[in-house]
Amino acid sequence: MTRWPPILAGVAALLLWQGAVWASGVPAYLVPGPLAIVRAFLDAPALLLGSLLSTLVVTFTALAVSTGLGVGLAVAITASRWARAAIQPWAVALQVTPVVAIAPLIIAWVGDPFTALVACATIVAFFPIFSNTAIGLASPPGELLDLFRLNGAGRWATLRLLRLPAALPYFLAGLRISGGLALVGAVVAEFVAGAGGFASGLAYRILESGYRLQIPRMFAALVLLSAAGIAINAVLGAAGTWLLRRRGEA
Repeated sequence: MTRWPPILAGVAALLLWQGAVWASGVPAYLVPGPLAIVRAFLDAPALLLGSLLSTLVVTFTALAVSTGLGVGLAVAITASRWARAAIQPWAVALQVTPVVAIAPLIIAWVGDPFTALVACATIVAFFPIFSNTAIGLASPPGELLDLFRLNGAGRWATLRLLRLPAALPYFLAGLRISGGLALVGAVVAEFVAGAGGFASGLAYRILESGYRLQIPRMFAALVLLSAAGIAINAVLGAAGTWLLRRRGEA
């Protein structure tokens, strides 16, 4: 029963939107109706889906890089106070720096468009994985840590057998957040790259459609981006739930 209300509300909103467009006679280059958006997608499905694939490749590459960096640095700051003092302030500084401000510099310095887009998306997606994993690694109760010490477990054995399993729910939560942020970072980077002449991804199609006043196609690209973000969030959430249930956790 909880699945039907959002579906019915969405259908009602689309019907009201289409009815308002018909009743007001507003031109499609200002506010297109849902039917015009569907027609715009059907006019060029290969173009829009190909651009979506390009954006998703950047998104998942950045998510993989963010996962490796986030988990590696979280383990480092857990294992060493010196590493924590050296890494954590710079990680916070990187997180609070607007990627739209530094994306032109990254694109100019890196040169290769794909690598530059991945770097920008990684900056956006990195911090939730890093911070959540670090919190999870520090979450085991003190009595369990004392038990490991009493049984002669070393630092790395404690990390492998206690801290990493305890950090798994935190890591999965951070991964789900970073999945959406990686898509956001990829789109922001593609906007900057598209303004500079690099044709890549759905963000470029949005810019192109805006310049040509093809507003229905712009909305179609926005719908595809929203659907991709929802799908990424749902898949990562379902994968995390399955993994935790397999481990016997609620």
